[in-house]
Amino acid sequence: MPYFRVTVTDPALPAEGQRALAEGLTALAVSVLRKDAARTLVHLDLVPSGRWFVAGAPLTDARDAYVEGNLTRGTNTAEERAAFVAAADALLTDVLGPLARRGVALHELDPDGYGYGGVTQRAHYGRPDRAPATA
Repeated sequence: MPYFRVTVTDPALPAEGQRALAEGLTALAVSVLRKDAARTLVHLDLVPSGRWFVAGAPLTDARDAYVEGNLTRGTNTAEERAAFVAAADALLTDVLGPLARRGVALHELDPDGYGYGGVTQRAHYGRPDRAPATA
């Protein structure tokens, strides 16, 4: 169950931009990380640029974005994760235009401490002896 949180310094981001980010990240999760679209969550957090700080100073009159994703540890190769980082970075620029800075981070979580609907990833995949092959 991948979960992506996208922070964008534009509280007025139009609905079509929001939808493009959600659909684009879901498509990348499926095509690059081999995830199930039905279990992929995207959370958009639209904030004013004055709440985004670079070198201790608020970003003003610029747009920026950052994607953080949670994945089940052991379900993707280093190459897949690197390909996702590159593709998500390109998606940010394609949807949002030029950005002051942008970033993508993938966090791998233990399958025993991460789940959906009250069921851990390990239990969901019924693999008590090791991490699941897909998430």
